[in-house]
Amino acid sequence: MAKQKRKVPEVTEKKNKKLKKASAEGPLLGPEAAPSGEGAGSKGEAVLRPGLDAEPELSPEEQRVLERKLKKERKKEERQRLREAGLVAQHPPARRSGAELALDYLCRWAQKHKNWRFQKTRQTWLLLHMYDSDKVPDEHFSTLLAYLEGLQGRARELTVQKAEALMRELDEEGSDPPLPGRAQRIRQVLQLLS
Repeated sequence: MAKQKRKVPEVTEKKNKKLKKASAEGPLLGPEAAPSGEGAGSKGEAVLRPGLDAEPELSPEEQRVLERKLKKERKKEERQRLREAGLVAQHPPARRSGAELALDYLCRWAQKHKNWRFQKTRQTWLLLHMYDSDKVPDEHFSTLLAYLEGLQGRARELTVQKAEALMRELDEEGSDPPLPGRAQRIRQVLQLLS
């Protein structure tokens, strides 16, 4: 017959209150801190505290749970005090935009940094916005063209298809393209990848 796992007894409300009170008075003695021979049980068993009406001490797991609860309560009280004092908790630093991250990625690639590694999201952003001179400035576009030379697989195919479709749209519009810089970028990408 297979052995069944022992059910861990749940800590009652009364026991929780006693434990909170005891932890507020001083640090709890763990099984390793208890003197050997005096109520020190085997691993997982409750240990009796010397001098406190022989109340069982928490197991290491129960002690960790209690410490987490107390830490959470302290943080909550601290936030409450800050709110009452009119101080706003410090906000985390603002995140960098996708444009900044993608251009940094491109610059690191160009400088052949050892810490550069391929990032699909950055490449995708660059491929989506490479025709927009506001998002990818002219000084970065030449670097982007060099990056596109190494483009492989489906990304390369889709980039060529998209450039061809955009070129067809520009041809259909007529002789006065609204964005001559964009048309030039499309031609450069097509010449490079075709």
